[in-house]
Amino acid sequence: MNFYYEKFDHVQIAAPKGSEEIAREFYQGILKFAEVEKPANLQKRGGAWFSAGNIHIHVGIEEPFYPAKKAHPAILVNNLKGFMDYLDTKKVSYTVDENLPGAQRFYLADPFGNRLEFLEWD
Repeated sequence: MNFYYEKFDHVQIAAPKGSEEIAREFYQGILKFAEVEKPANLQKRGGAWFSAGNIHIHVGIEEPFYPAKKAHPAILVNNLKGFMDYLDTKKVSYTVDENLPGAQRFYLADPFGNRLEFLEWD
């Protein structure tokens, strides 16, 4: 083999047609990701791109739309408890999952019903 994997470039999450502003309110407004301008030739497809550090999430428009309720990105968080406290102030509900030994984690659904996991290793 002459190649190796370095890291993820991005994760794409689907959303329904016309939901870009809702995506911005959640990913940018609540989760504090920065919006990244899509290349001009891709803008006509709709959707929006977001990043926070090395984490890149592309929200793509899909019709018909079905949320990913099991498949999900898992995002490492420094100070998961502080993040949970912040989400509480924003009234964002999440579900704590204690089934992964050595990690603290929780799941939440984005406004479209897509599952997102946030975790911190002990």
